[in-house]
Amino acid sequence: MFCRDCGSKLGLRFLENEGLVPYCETCAKFKFPFFPVAVSMVVVNRSENSILLARHTQDNDFKLFAGYVKKGESAEKTIPRELKEETGLSAVKWKYLGSRYHDAKEILMLGFLVTAENGTIVTNEEIAETRWCNADEARAIIRKASTAEFFLGAALQELGRKK
Repeated sequence: MFCRDCGSKLGLRFLENEGLVPYCETCAKFKFPFFPVAVSMVVVNRSENSILLARHTQDNDFKLFAGYVKKGESAEKTIPRELKEETGLSAVKWKYLGSRYHDAKEILMLGFLVTAENGTIVTNEEIAETRWCNADEARAIIRKASTAEFFLGAALQELGRKK
C-alpha cells in the first residue's frame, strides 16, 4: 500500500479510537483507505411490476444497472445520469435501500429502488441486452450470491411492503 499523495510506502500506526491505520512517514499523516462509490439500481416500471435487468457486453450474467459517483456528484445526481446513459430512460423517483461493500472491485455500492419513466430503451456500448422481468424471472436470472442479488432482494422486500 502506497501514499496516494507522495507515493511512499505506507506503514501501519495505531490511532486512538480507530485501531491500526495506514500512515505515511513522509507526509506525517494517517492515510485512511480510499475507494470509489457507485450506485446500484433496481429499475422498475411505473406500475412497479416489472424489473429491468441488463446483460453487459463480455458477460453472460444479468445484472442491475450501476454506475460510479463522479467527483463532486451526489448519489442522487448519479441515478438519473447513469440510467439515461445506459438505457435512455428517465428516472422518476428513487428510494435508498442500503449499502454493501463490493469486494471484487473494492467499491462501496449504494443500493436504490428506481422507478423509470416508460419509454423506448436505447442502450450504450456497455449493454448487450436488456430484459423486463417479473420478480420470479428476475430472481432466476440474476447472478447468484452477488451484490446485485442482494439489492434485488432488498428491492423486492420494499415492493412487497407497498402492497
